[in-house]
Amino acid sequence: MASPSGRYVTIYNGEIYNHTDLRVELEATGCSPQWRGHSDTEVMLAAFEHWGVSSTLERLNGMFALAVWDRQKRILTLARDRLGEKPVFYGRMGDTLLFGSELKALTAHSAFERIVDRNALALFLRHNYVPAPHSIWHGIKKLLPGHYVEIHDGGHTVLDPVAYWDFRRVAAEGAANPLPDTPELVDDLEALLTDAVGRQMGADVPLGAFLSGGVDSSLIVALMQAQSKRPVRTFTIGFHEAEYNEAVHAKAVAEHLGTDHTELYVTASDALAVVPRLASIWDEPFSDSSQIPAYLISAITREHVTVSLSGDAGDELFGGYNRYVSGMQLWNAAERVPLPLRRAAAAGLNHPVSLKAVNAVMGLLPSRHRYLGLADRLPKIGHLLAETSPEGVYRRLVSNVVDPERLVLGGHEPNVVPIEDAPGFADFRQKMMYIDTLTYLPDDILVKVDRASMAVSLEARAPFLDYRVVEYAWRLPISAKIRDGRGKHILREILYRHVPKALIERPKMGFAVPIEQWLTGALRPWVEDLLDEERLRREGFFDAVKVRALWDEHLSGRRRWHNQLWSILMFQAWWAEHQPTGVARPVATGLPAVSYA
Repeated sequence: MASPSGRYVTIYNGEIYNHTDLRVELEATGCSPQWRGHSDTEVMLAAFEHWGVSSTLERLNGMFALAVWDRQKRILTLARDRLGEKPVFYGRMGDTLLFGSELKALTAHSAFERIVDRNALALFLRHNYVPAPHSIWHGIKKLLPGHYVEIHDGGHTVLDPVAYWDFRRVAAEGAANPLPDTPELVDDLEALLTDAVGRQMGADVPLGAFLSGGVDSSLIVALMQAQSKRPVRTFTIGFHEAEYNEAVHAKAVAEHLGTDHTELYVTASDALAVVPRLASIWDEPFSDSSQIPAYLISAITREHVTVSLSGDAGDELFGGYNRYVSGMQLWNAAERVPLPLRRAAAAGLNHPVSLKAVNAVMGLLPSRHRYLGLADRLPKIGHLLAETSPEGVYRRLVSNVVDPERLVLGGHEPNVVPIEDAPGFADFRQKMMYIDTLTYLPDDILVKVDRASMAVSLEARAPFLDYRVVEYAWRLPISAKIRDGRGKHILREILYRHVPKALIERPKMGFAVPIEQWLTGALRPWVEDLLDEERLRREGFFDAVKVRALWDEHLSGRRRWHNQLWSILMFQAWWAEHQPTGVARPVATGLPAVSYA
């Protein structure tokens, strides 16, 4: 779409939730173009003409990936929303500048060279995702959230990205000058969240919400229902295995709020049917296994609505992850013990004799207790005890593969987690939340939701990511977020105004699937194909001997390596689909024959 004068032309993906306010503001300043309709894109383009690109970006409240071409100055600007809900990829291939919101759009170009960045592969094994600004392809970058980049000289000069919203400053200033912990905080946050939810409910298409029955999604649905004249459409998926099923809790919340609720119970076959599509949907290696239920809930939701709100980001902003509590408790206890004693304890927990004894004991327990996996949990605890700083404990807690360079041939892991560059928070829990918001949230959680929903043409919106909510969350004292060893205290206080406490209070389950059982069961032929030692040697990405050793240990039951193996398998499946044409190698085989019931 072109601006009123024709100077600016944009291609754009996303939603600007305050476009009506911007339109009124533009008209009040004397900028009154001949509006052709009521789209947010038209308002944004008029704003570019009136305020300029960078000043307009500072005014936008929404999620977006955009490219805007200034015909007058011949400058291309690529921009991404503040928290990173929508992706932007860009890079040069020879004399060609490529950019887009999907890697598959770039790889389709004749100039694209399919060279895997082995350093990015090492990062992927550690994190389950490739952190920005890296991508899996050599020469292609991800634009960081809250940044824009200008490109001059017909694509030959790419300037350094510029932050139009400085999250570091937001977090540092908010934590340094917290609001007093008073009951008014609950009222103020509820009012702000209500406004954010109301803005994101604006749509000219059918709208609903994901509902797991947890704190975050239940609060979003409650605030939606409070503003809706008819029952809100809510959706959840259930599993027949009790340890993975939250559908009963979601149904109870839905009944209390009076929503129009839809639930779908899925079988292992339903979930396994998604596996062949993962490499295509995620476009880049991605191995957070909750991607499977994320896709399934998106698919069932899209059968009924076009837009769905979610509770994403509640954990990062309000202290919901277990590591914010258990990680600090472990470090506080460990640092009282002299380091030599901790290292001796770590060595004992990692000794083969200890592991053998634990496995023997676990074998005597009922099968319902064997999922605890003490044989691999104890070594993790040992490694944590041996750490010398809370930063080290955090890095261990968020690492899938602790030493990925051992597995990736020619890979050297860059340091992209900004632990050392983080502001000097008085409380280390704030530091963890800060880093998670910069890394885990945009590169894992939001990638998972964006790709899963877009694959079925569903638009997912997250009211917690309204930047006003984010800025207010960082002004809250830590006591309003974590209290009595439990996170999201202030969100619970708001939620209990709408939903009885008894419907919410229960252990956090997460959005997991039984990957461990699948690898040694229905998926085993697929695993054996992708991890064939000769295949690994021929491809040359992984140390074939070490990878096979992980698989053999997992098969024997001596250790549980399913999470690490899933990452390797997700890369292998991705490479099978995205390898250069003409490579003489079969694609992945051995997947079970499944169909939807």
